[in-house]
Amino acid sequence: MKTLKITYWVTTSIIALMMAYSTYAYLAQPAVAQAFVHLGFPSYFRVELAIAKLIGAVLILAPLSSKIKEWAYAGFTITFISAFIAHTASGDPVSARAMPVIFLALLAVSYYTYNKLPKAA
Repeated sequence: MKTLKITYWVTTSIIALMMAYSTYAYLAQPAVAQAFVHLGFPSYFRVELAIAKLIGAVLILAPLSSKIKEWAYAGFTITFISAFIAHTASGDPVSARAMPVIFLALLAVSYYTYNKLPKAA
């Protein structure tokens, strides 16, 4: 049980930290804004995605109902799959395409372990 809990918190923390950092990068780094242009996305989408990622990071860490967490996990799943598709379609190198897949795998481990943990009554 202890290993399960540690695995959950490590993977969930990595995801939340990455999403919080990407929120900062989306809003403050001109290179990231240019990357969105390269991918063919409008500038407002970058801001919307930053806000959604920050909300999702808070939701997967907060002690909330499992229904709310399910929505956060679903949103991140869609985000990572969409990022992989966008990088692939724009012809980006394998390293850019691999990162969303790696984070999707971490998210899957976090989700799996979350559902295996005993729920508070």
